[in-house]
Amino acid sequence: MSKQADALRRFTRLTNGFSKKVENHMHAIALHYMYYNFVRIHRSLRCTPAIAAGVTSRLWEISDIVALLPKAESKERGPYRKRNSNAE
Repeated sequence: MSKQADALRRFTRLTNGFSKKVENHMHAIALHYMYYNFVRIHRSLRCTPAIAAGVTSRLWEISDIVALLPKAESKERGPYRKRNSNAE
């Protein structure tokens, strides 16, 4: 499958990558654009679009994008429901 088709799979409903919430969809698209512009080297430019535009002077890695994300706060989990001991 081509890279363009992989990028568009999030928009199709019949895949596991489909976003059911608009907020999750927006985050996925933002990550895709960050990767496309800062990490992926393009054949025609021979560098990333961000380097070509003068936005950055170095090639980014995925770990650089992850470092931009806010730290997730751990939530306290509630009590679990007891299992039905009769169901086997």
